[in-house]
Amino acid sequence: MKIGLTSQMAVIGLALLLAACAPTRGGTISYDSSKFGTPDGPKIVAVDDTYKLAPLDTVSVMVFQVADLSRDYEIDQSGRITMPLLGRVDAVGLSTTELGAVIGHRLDEKYLRNPSVTVSLKSSASRVVTVDGSVRQPGIYPATGALTLIQAVALARGTDDLANPRRVAIFRTIAGKRTAAAFDLTSIRRGEMADPQVYPGDTVVVDGSGVKKTQRDLLQALPLTSIFLAL
Repeated sequence: MKIGLTSQMAVIGLALLLAACAPTRGGTISYDSSKFGTPDGPKIVAVDDTYKLAPLDTVSVMVFQVADLSRDYEIDQSGRITMPLLGRVDAVGLSTTELGAVIGHRLDEKYLRNPSVTVSLKSSASRVVTVDGSVRQPGIYPATGALTLIQAVALARGTDDLANPRRVAIFRTIAGKRTAAAFDLTSIRRGEMADPQVYPGDTVVVDGSGVKKTQRDLLQALPLTSIFLAL
């Protein structure tokens, strides 16, 4: 069905009007971060069958009398380690004992008879931050040193085209309670607000702009070629 010229021009006008509307602050999360303190420290957990491995954990694998397999392996973001002979091995959600059993079983199938495999946790992924929402590469990133909000967003390759940088939330656990505060990334970049610290275990969520999405959808649906022909 063809759209009349008058309707087309009305849609263009609406799109231009939306384009003039800058993303703004808002939402239910408070921008008052005065009480948004440091998060609870990580709990000390005995590394036994109660601890389940997570992405970015590093494990030490010891295969008795097989030096080429005995080394440290980092669990990638897909939840696997990559070992010689075996290739990719699923690790996330397993205990170190369970992972050792999986590795031993796969080695026993083709390469070694009754191998002795010991797996231990070398470093935990508790020192990571999660960056989500309207960023170019959402994911889980290491937080091994001091990290600010701008730096955390930069780890995710920056905000995407639909982001509302004036509404960025940081979620963290304080005194056993999950809390959040909102921040204006535009004001921070201009030096009008302090760049808050992001701690291991925090989750950063960049809001998406509904105005920008509506504008994009309108322009993509509009048959611009026919407009130029009509003119």
